[in-house]
Amino acid sequence: MGGMAGLEGMEQPRPRSDPAAARWGIPEADGGPARAPRGPVSAPPEPVGESPLGEVRLPSRPQSAGTARRLTACVLLKQWSLAPQLAEHAVLLVSELVGNAVRHTGARTFGLRMLRRRGWLRIEVRDPSRGLPCLMPVQEMDVSGRGLFLVDTLSDRWGVDLLPRGKTTWFEMRVTDR
Repeated sequence: MGGMAGLEGMEQPRPRSDPAAARWGIPEADGGPARAPRGPVSAPPEPVGESPLGEVRLPSRPQSAGTARRLTACVLLKQWSLAPQLAEHAVLLVSELVGNAVRHTGARTFGLRMLRRRGWLRIEVRDPSRGLPCLMPVQEMDVSGRGLFLVDTLSDRWGVDLLPRGKTTWFEMRVTDR
């Protein structure tokens, strides 16, 4: 039995997905150094647009929620051909997470990342604030508290990971692979 063949099989999905992440139709990610997605992963000071993980940096302004929504819809529908209903929910949740990042963190930029693996879709919003969002009980919610209740309802899993500087708020949804 060739043990190597098994390893090669495991390596394959990566080159396929990385160039796609770099080709999100965002001007900064097109051309230039972003063409080498298999660069060293241990280089955080690089502009994040060139990260092999395909994170997109957006300015922390209310208008960015619209950009993030369009981006999400584009990747989920056109690139990954996911179900419209699923894409619609994901777009709504991205909007909420971006809204939280823009309203509550006082940061200049935030990062948006979309990951796809068998049976799952994961979307992350990264910002430099370590302040944790809180899930409020429904009855005492005003408009601003609604976001995480929606995330909790529409996603299969969600959470917040604290980073050395800042945090990543993420959610995952089950995807029926067609």
